[in-house]
Amino acid sequence: MQLYPALITEALSTVRYPGNGKNLVEAEMVADDIRIDGDTVSFSIIFDKPTDPFMKSVVKAAETAIHTYISPEVKVTVNTASRRPAQPKTAPVLPGVKNIVGVSSGKGGVGKSTVAANLAVALAREGYRVGLLDADIFGPSVPKMFGIEDEQLFIHEVDGRNLIIPIERYGVKVLSIGFLVDKDKAVLWRGSMASNALKQLIAEADWGELDYFLIDMPPGTSDIHLTLVQTLAMTGVVVVTTPQEVALADARKGIAMFTDEKVNVPILGLVENMAYFTPAEHPDERYYIFGREGGIRLAEKLGVRLLTQIPLVASIADSGDAGQPIAMTDSVTGHAFAHLAHEVTDTVAERNNTLPPTQKVELKH
Repeated sequence: MQLYPALITEALSTVRYPGNGKNLVEAEMVADDIRIDGDTVSFSIIFDKPTDPFMKSVVKAAETAIHTYISPEVKVTVNTASRRPAQPKTAPVLPGVKNIVGVSSGKGGVGKSTVAANLAVALAREGYRVGLLDADIFGPSVPKMFGIEDEQLFIHEVDGRNLIIPIERYGVKVLSIGFLVDKDKAVLWRGSMASNALKQLIAEADWGELDYFLIDMPPGTSDIHLTLVQTLAMTGVVVVTTPQEVALADARKGIAMFTDEKVNVPILGLVENMAYFTPAEHPDERYYIFGREGGIRLAEKLGVRLLTQIPLVASIADSGDAGQPIAMTDSVTGHAFAHLAHEVTDTVAERNNTLPPTQKVELKH
């Protein structure tokens, strides 16, 4: 049996590429590297990209064509090449972090930072390894809530890199832009400066191994939110609101931003903060000062989970001002944040079992 290149290309011209219906020769997919050695032949098929979905089936069809139109005795080796090289996979920014959860709100003044701080402490009390990043660039309040406003940041070397050491308090690793600015002066930064500072606190810090990395986001929607979703593959977001209609309207906008098809970050659920007031002397009574069950209605309307309702209790703010989050206590309010922690872990587990891992957002201008 005499083999020659034209015989090989003639056989391959019977194989069609499913992507465009052309045969391999017509589509210029047969490389100019046909090698013949006795009854052994080798050649390469060129695909547009290394992840071509038809690659395996086309290679198999090429082998079959040689055996069918030339001889079943021919020993065939089919190599593959691509016109576009595979893009190298970039290493994750936080390789040791299992879940990245944002805590967001549509407007300020709804207790978002209080929820973030107490949720972090409640998770740590459950035995999870927790980090908390205060990304509220223009109003960092986490240092005060943890009683670490005057702490100094230090750097150490890890695998040849100089990394910021987060401050650990109540079992939570904490970093905040508040550590880098004068707490008594306004932060006058342009958006790019704020974004760069935030990226540094994320990527140039020694967060280590964490089960949950919580991010206290700025209120509203801004460049900072885009920086976060472009920098990190977020597991999901917890949205904080109060029962007031104006807060609920802003919460809708925040949820719409994360669920936009270009962002596509899952909403883990809604927290209705300041849901009602119960006097200490009348524990069975509830007064709906800011409106009744607005968070429940919003959750039902948008099809998201209501994680919990946090009551309006003065001791929550007092504990935050004192640098001792109320989630550290075995009070009724402390139990409310423990319940929130359970809801978040359950929801994250459900999300991870039913949805693919979130990808960093690639926004094209």
